[in-house]
Amino acid sequence: MQRQGTAQAADSVGPRVVLGVSGGIAAYKACELLRRFVESGHEVRVVPTDSALRFVGEATWAALSGQPVATGVWESVEDVPHVRLGQAADLVVVAPATADLLARAAHGLADDLLTNTLLTARCPVLFAPAMHTEMWEHPATQENVATLRRRGCVVLEPAVGRLTGADTGKGRFPEPEGIFAAGRAVLSRGPGAPADLAGRHVVISAGGTREPLDPVRFLGNRSSGRQGYALARTAAARGARVTLVAANSELPEPAGVDVLRVGTATQLRDAVRDAATDADAVVMAAAVADFRPAEYASGKIKKREGEEQAPITLRKNPDILAEISENRDNSRQIVVGFAAETDDALVNGRAKLARKGCDLLVVNEVGEHKTFGSDESEAVILDSDGTVTPVPFGPKEALADTLWDLVIRRFS
Repeated sequence: MQRQGTAQAADSVGPRVVLGVSGGIAAYKACELLRRFVESGHEVRVVPTDSALRFVGEATWAALSGQPVATGVWESVEDVPHVRLGQAADLVVVAPATADLLARAAHGLADDLLTNTLLTARCPVLFAPAMHTEMWEHPATQENVATLRRRGCVVLEPAVGRLTGADTGKGRFPEPEGIFAAGRAVLSRGPGAPADLAGRHVVISAGGTREPLDPVRFLGNRSSGRQGYALARTAAARGARVTLVAANSELPEPAGVDVLRVGTATQLRDAVRDAATDADAVVMAAAVADFRPAEYASGKIKKREGEEQAPITLRKNPDILAEISENRDNSRQIVVGFAAETDDALVNGRAKLARKGCDLLVVNEVGEHKTFGSDESEAVILDSDGTVTPVPFGPKEALADTLWDLVIRRFS
C-alpha cells in the first residue's frame, strides 16, 4: 500500500524544472522566476554556481523551491547529481546566464554542477542572458550564442535598459514574468519538441498605427497587438531571433525579443524594411491604417458655433505588405500577411492573397467584440499554393504556433 501511494505521488508531480543560476547581479531577480514556477505546480531544483551564491544564499533557494539545493558535484555523490539532475529534467532554465556561463556551455565544459547538468540534459534548454552591453555585443559572446542556438537551445535576447551602476543599454535581465512565459511556452510543445526556428531571424509587426490629425486627435483602429505579441513569444520559444515592430501597444514586452516602437504607418514601414534585410520570415500582423490625413493641423481643431467644419481630406498610406512581398531581400524569405475582414472573409482573403503577393495570409473576422483586444481568435490560413488551414477558436498562441508550423514547412 505504501508503494502504491508513493507511485501515485510521483505521478502527480508537475513538470520538473532545473533552474540554473550563474553569478551575475541579476541573480536576485531569479527568485521571482523561481516563485512563479513553484506556484504554478512545477517541481524546481535550483543549481547555483559558486559565484551565484555570493549574490543569493543557498537557504533562500531552498526556502523558495521547497527542495534541497544542489551546489557541487561532490555533494550526495551516491545520487550522482551531475548526471541525474539533467536526465530527470523536463526543462532547464539558466537565468541569469552570464557571458562566462554561455561560453562554457557553448564549448561543452563541465567544471561545475551546472555545466555538468547542461551536458546531460536531453530536454529543452533555455538561457536568459544578462551582462553589460559590451560583453553581449562582443564577437566571442555572439558566436557562443549562435553555437547554442544552432544546437537547438533557446537563447533569449537580453532587454534594453538600466544596467549595473549608471550604464544603460542592451544586456539587462529580461523580466521574470516574461522568462516564465517563455519557459511555459517551451514546455507546452511537449517533450522532445525541437527548437525548430533556431538560427532563424523573424520580423513581426503588431498593434495598430495611428495617423495624427492634430496634436490631440488621430485616425486609428482597435488593434491591441495581442496576436503579434503571441507570434513573438511563440517564435522566441521555438528558438528564433525575433524583432517585434510594435505600433501603439501597451502590452508588456515579450522576454527575449527585440522591440522597436513606432506610431504611424510610415514609421512602421521604415522599421520593418530595415529589420527585414536579414530576416528569414516577415509576418505583418499589425493593423496598418489605409489612410492618413492629407494635412496636419499644428493646433487643436476647434468647433466654432455657426460654422460647418471643413471636410478632412485623406491620403493613401503605402501598401507595406505588397512592398515587402515584391521587394524581398532574398528569394527564400517567407512573407505572411493578415486580413481583418468584417464580411465575406474568405472571398476577400483570397483576393487579397493574390493582390499582395505574400506566401501565407491569415484571414479572420473582426468587429467591435471580435478578435481585437481578445486573448482568443479563430482564423483560416490561406497558402499561395492553394492550401487552406482552418484554425479553431482558441488562444492566440495556438494560432501563432499553427502559423509557424506552416512557415517552417515552407522553409524545408
